[in-house]
Amino acid sequence: MRIALGLAARGLGNTWPNPAVGCVIVKDGRIVGRGWTQVGGRPHAETVALQQAGESARGATAYVTLEPCAHHGKTPPCAEALVSAGVSRCIVALEDPDARVAGRGLTLLREAGIDVAVGYLRNAAAELNTGFLLSRERNRPAVTLKLAVSLDGRIGTHSGDSKWITSPVARMRAHLLRAQHDAVMVGSNTALQDDPDLTCRLPGLPKRPAVRIILDGRLRLSLTSKVVATAKQTPTWIITREDVEPARRQAFEDCGVEVIAVEPDEAGFPALAPAFAILAERGLTRILVEGGGKLAASLIRADLVDRMIWFRAPSVIGGDGLPGIAAFGIDTVAEAPRWQRVRADILGDDLLETFIRPL
Repeated sequence: MRIALGLAARGLGNTWPNPAVGCVIVKDGRIVGRGWTQVGGRPHAETVALQQAGESARGATAYVTLEPCAHHGKTPPCAEALVSAGVSRCIVALEDPDARVAGRGLTLLREAGIDVAVGYLRNAAAELNTGFLLSRERNRPAVTLKLAVSLDGRIGTHSGDSKWITSPVARMRAHLLRAQHDAVMVGSNTALQDDPDLTCRLPGLPKRPAVRIILDGRLRLSLTSKVVATAKQTPTWIITREDVEPARRQAFEDCGVEVIAVEPDEAGFPALAPAFAILAERGLTRILVEGGGKLAASLIRADLVDRMIWFRAPSVIGGDGLPGIAAFGIDTVAEAPRWQRVRADILGDDLLETFIRPL
């Protein structure tokens, strides 16, 4: 199952709106088939592994990180494929909460006489596919907040200079994060100041993620910015207010940008909950948020951050620098949101810490 989870991770950022699933088929103590969900969600992991196993799948054990699907879509159900292949046992890490599956896959396998066990490495499988689970259970994608800060939590100087706080090796890891998510999001201030590409630029990897998202309530972004200029090549979505000027909206749409209009919140910004619900409905399961400080604060205040990736450089900028997270307005330390650190990595002179919501 650990091998299957490792295979599933290869699909992160590539499979939406489908989950990233891994499958390993074992017979007589030997792996005869391996697979993971391919780009765009097809073919499924089980199909790939069964094709590799061939006749060796008969009487074998299949290890699958998520309940095999039981509904007919663009391809036949994976549960039926496992039955037809003649596997004798199926070990499943996690049930699928999708209403079209939700136990039907397990039932189909059992009714065919296959020995089914569920729950092995359940937590690891749930962590891997947090985004897919949230999209089905709470109608929103998983949010990873990435911050690159100085020792004193600053993302730039008082003049706005921010390149580069962290080292090249840390920036390469940040690009890998982009490749592992369905979309990358920034606020309008970051987009205006940095004019970023918001693509993954690592040797050997295609330019990803699939979607770039800018939260821009007033459509302040320049039509000549990099993300707008390349919107017809790389999908670019702007989330703005419902009452934005129609002519301005049309100008962005003419450039190839998809404009998503939502109601404003009490502060006049696009309301986050409805915005993320729309993103989930469009199939996104994993979003990497890269800035800036106001957007980070808004997401944390709204309890929408599921994972925090904190790059820390060994430098001090000072109190007049730009904070990585803007003011919360909390009055007591007891009100401060707390996180659980699950990993720490040394990247050259920088420290990378990974935090999740407390269990």
